[in-house]
Amino acid sequence: MRSILITGCSTGIGRAAALGMKRRGWRVFATARKPEDIASLEAEGLTAFTLDYAEEGSIAATADAALSAADGKLDVLFNNGAYAQPGAVEDLRPEVLRAQFDANFFGWHDLTRRIIPSMRREGQGRIVMNSSVLGLITIGFRGAYSCTKFALEAYSDTLRIELAGSGVHVAVINPGPIRTNFTRNALAHARAIDVENSVHGKYYRRRLAAMERGGNTFGELGPEAVVEALVHAAESRHPRPQYFVTHPTRAMSLMRRVLPKRALHALLVRATGLE
Repeated sequence: MRSILITGCSTGIGRAAALGMKRRGWRVFATARKPEDIASLEAEGLTAFTLDYAEEGSIAATADAALSAADGKLDVLFNNGAYAQPGAVEDLRPEVLRAQFDANFFGWHDLTRRIIPSMRREGQGRIVMNSSVLGLITIGFRGAYSCTKFALEAYSDTLRIELAGSGVHVAVINPGPIRTNFTRNALAHARAIDVENSVHGKYYRRRLAAMERGGNTFGELGPEAVVEALVHAAESRHPRPQYFVTHPTRAMSLMRRVLPKRALHALLVRATGLE
């Protein structure tokens, strides 16, 4: 039975991916941070492990447990768990930005490097990274999240080059707006920003109110659209290096290639809502 380790499975893309791959006959190892989410995943018949990307011990324990359960052979790793820290970069204290990188980038690296040796030994494997449209372009007040996703894009490209000839393939999925709790979860991290004393205070209040209403849903798809890309990345004999999900992501991918940077940034200023 083919095996896959999927992170961030409490809700949204991760949960949909875990259940979707299980229905396709995969042995799924799902992770979450909270005990109640672990219990919920186990109730769905999934093998679940507690994983906190910000804790090295947790990452090591999850990697060991998944490899042991899979008899040392893990076919696919799907790095997915992440959160978005809102705020203008000038308002982000270093420890806030560091926490974003710990959860969205350094933790992914730590888990990935612990899984790669087993895939090299087997001469096959798939590493799938869930990036974002904000790994292709960035907009204002989402800089912390974009920084981690831009880093992930370079990391994945480098890893793909370094794993050439090993039988291990690296794929990146770039979702755009997906119907999940992602925006609501981002609101919880807004408290790290001193809104009242920021030069952007008026903008924050307006944007936070919009986020509470659900944010921008233009071009939004359900999480199953990402699962479809994951299935191809995991099962195809010729997986693509990159999968663009949603029309906004495809449009931004095209515009960043064809528009001069000045024109692209003018467009992104308007998209941010600063005009």
